[in-house]
Amino acid sequence: MRIWVPMDSAAKALGADEVADAIAAQVGPDVRIIRNGSRGMVWLEPLVEIDRGDGRVAYGPVTPDDVAALLDGTLESLGRVEDIPFFARQTRLTFARCGVIDPLDLDDYAAHGGLVGLRRAIGMDSAAIVAEVTASGLRGRGGAGFPTGIKWKTVAEAVADQKYIVCNADEGDSGTFADRMIMEGDPFTLIEGMAIAGLGVGATRGYVYLRSEYPDAIRVMEAAVRIARQRGMLGADVLGSGRSFDMEIRTGAGAYVCGEETSLLNSLEGKRGTVRAKPPLPALEGFLGKPTVVNNVISLATVPVILEKGAQHYADFGLGRSRGTVTLQIAGNVARGGLFETAFGMSLGEVVNKIGGGTRSGRPVKAVQVGGPLGAYMPVSKFDTPMGYEDFDAAGGLIGHAGLVVFDDTADMLRMARFAMEFCAVESCGKCTPCRIGAVRGVETIDRIAAGDAGAADLLTDLCETMKDGSLCALGGFTPYPVMSALTQFPDDFATRREAAE
Repeated sequence: MRIWVPMDSAAKALGADEVADAIAAQVGPDVRIIRNGSRGMVWLEPLVEIDRGDGRVAYGPVTPDDVAALLDGTLESLGRVEDIPFFARQTRLTFARCGVIDPLDLDDYAAHGGLVGLRRAIGMDSAAIVAEVTASGLRGRGGAGFPTGIKWKTVAEAVADQKYIVCNADEGDSGTFADRMIMEGDPFTLIEGMAIAGLGVGATRGYVYLRSEYPDAIRVMEAAVRIARQRGMLGADVLGSGRSFDMEIRTGAGAYVCGEETSLLNSLEGKRGTVRAKPPLPALEGFLGKPTVVNNVISLATVPVILEKGAQHYADFGLGRSRGTVTLQIAGNVARGGLFETAFGMSLGEVVNKIGGGTRSGRPVKAVQVGGPLGAYMPVSKFDTPMGYEDFDAAGGLIGHAGLVVFDDTADMLRMARFAMEFCAVESCGKCTPCRIGAVRGVETIDRIAAGDAGAADLLTDLCETMKDGSLCALGGFTPYPVMSALTQFPDDFATRREAAE
């Protein structure tokens, strides 16, 4: 008998460790307990799976008190995970192994398709690897949506004695957890993606910049790197190819602005995490002044899929210029929160109402913030917007890291706009005036609106335009998205303050 109990942070927060301990206390040595990653259905965690010889059967959420019934077969099951509607509707490419394998078993990883992409890349020259990634249409999953192949080509063509691959694992957006899930549940796919990137652009060193708030991810990634090095996946002779690539894990102190690539690079170099002016681009002068690929976790973790199955297979999924799959992270006041991987193109309304099941409170949905604390608040009137970069841009929003935070009709959108400005003021690195001073003035201006100052709304609009056009990075430049979307899409929440004052 084999039993899978997730060691994912969300599952552990809901009692997975206690469930694993209770199982271990009641079974003999002939039963193997595997601590896997999460399948992504957080409302069912801890989600335990048992294989008694006829396939994996799921149970959840399981408590320690349920363990006796779980083991004797009297606890009601959910059936196969793959048949649960939330899971069955997904197109799992990047997350195909997450929750399926033992995260730190390289043989288990290889048995489920791992290393196929890296072995193929070893037989290709650098230009062919870059061309394959370019043809797939993969774009940065960290927020900007910049074509990955163009960034790689720039670094590949740069002349330098040393080049670097840097993985941006500083996942600081509210409502996002995809990076953490993949690092805790399938770390070798990120390592493989970074090794392929190194072969593609001629980089021999890599770094994962991981936020300190993710202790479990840090532990798993450090262990996975050690195993990969011991097994020849990393080092001076990658899988016997004669080509070199090695990497290490670096931990940041937790500044939100270090999610911006140049601020991250400063921090990685041991400097204060402030934004660099561009040019030069990091692709030409990045880490230690050398050409550097800076990609998000999901971008790099998707590369092995592209090399394994081919660029066309990946590009066949999606919508317009948004190719492949998007890893939607559904959170907030929602009935069924979790990670949902699907091809670009599903409407926002379908994600919230059909996949997420509407609000957990049972009240009507009022707004969904898409793209983290810098994302716009999308009203129900825009729920027909397809999940695609250009489509969201046309609707006044941004997909960003694809986190969705759902709010019901009790949400006060003036307070949410104030929170956006306050967040920017707290997290600003202070390098540029529009962000450093603008966010502080933004909080003050919203407080004037709340006090009934009718003219302050126009002042807030002008301030947001200044921040959008004048800020050095997306922190100050994108804060106007949540503020202005709250002001324009939910005017009643602002008007009632003026009416009360009058």
